[in-house]
Amino acid sequence: MELILKKDVENLGFKDDVVNVKNGYGRNYLIPNGLAAMATASAKKVLAENLKQRAHKEKKIVDAANKTADALKALEMKITAKTGAGDKLFGSVTTIDLAAALEKEGHSIDKKFINIQGGSVKRTGPYNAQIRLHRDVVVDFPFEVIAEQK
Repeated sequence: MELILKKDVENLGFKDDVVNVKNGYGRNYLIPNGLAAMATASAKKVLAENLKQRAHKEKKIVDAANKTADALKALEMKITAKTGAGDKLFGSVTTIDLAAALEKEGHSIDKKFINIQGGSVKRTGPYNAQIRLHRDVVVDFPFEVIAEQK
């Protein structure tokens, strides 16, 4: 029995895959639970059209993410923080601070898509963060934490 999956099914396939399963599995489990639909000729045509439109939209999104990635690579970020003795910070620099600094530069990026390597920053110096703009576009973003002038 040939079916089109409506949702991801573990050990079978992902959403919008066309799969072959045994008749009982399809009729008794997948279709009644809303996990799949019959793969008729018309359903396959609709699926192909939807996948084509989704690929077109996805391409635009990826192109925009790559443009933002190029702008971020050209950016040199310095974050100022209060320091105590030596190079130790009062508090820490986190993804929230990095997102706020990027916002000031005109790049609106949610803090949950920023990952500072090593967690939060507790000392001055150069650091690296990964910014995920799209599931296919991840940017390594170097930044530096400097002491606030007293």
